[in-house]
Amino acid sequence: MSLDFISPEAIEQIAQQYGYWAIFFGILLENLGLPIPGETVTLAGGFLAGSDQLNYFWVIGDAALGATIGGNIGYWIGRYGGWALLVNLGKVFRIQETQIEELKRQFGENAGKAVFLGRFVALLRIFASPLAGIAEMPYWKFTLYNTAGAFTWATVMVSLSYFAGQVVPLEKLFTLASQFGVVALLLVAAWLVVPFWLESRKSKQLVSETLEANALPTVSDDSSQSQ
Repeated sequence: MSLDFISPEAIEQIAQQYGYWAIFFGILLENLGLPIPGETVTLAGGFLAGSDQLNYFWVIGDAALGATIGGNIGYWIGRYGGWALLVNLGKVFRIQETQIEELKRQFGENAGKAVFLGRFVALLRIFASPLAGIAEMPYWKFTLYNTAGAFTWATVMVSLSYFAGQVVPLEKLFTLASQFGVVALLLVAAWLVVPFWLESRKSKQLVSETLEANALPTVSDDSSQSQ
């Protein structure tokens, strides 16, 4: 997540002071919904590894473990309480339960991709796991995608700052990672919302055409009776 609830400078200082524990709990808490920038945590860990303050492989394992455990907790929260929460939120925003059911079905069809690729997308990294639980994605399948996604994400982010941090200022890497996360979020939102909007528009058009078709015989009957 890319909210500035904790500044990048503070993240870097905390990582320097508490090392692996800061990386593990920072990413775990982000996956549980707290506004802690996960990209910043992993980049800071990779940078410290690149400057020989931490071990490269331990940082990757730490980040991946925190992401994996956080994802599992999110999955079970979604599995046992997420649906009721979604329905109640739908009532607040006047979204019908049938529409939520359709969104659940659509997410279920792409749950594996969402869990894996969601690791690289701001906000989706937090919500993908609970949504997978709501969609009743098989746990073994979720575990596979969640673990693979966590280790892939951790390896990419830590390696990026481990190597690039030698020539690019860490603050610049923070900015680039944040910008990438926002762009990716917008693309995913468009990917999810546009098909639903088109389907909704198509349904409304079909209903309108049906009503018009049913009204035509009535008009014809009235004309015949007047003659």
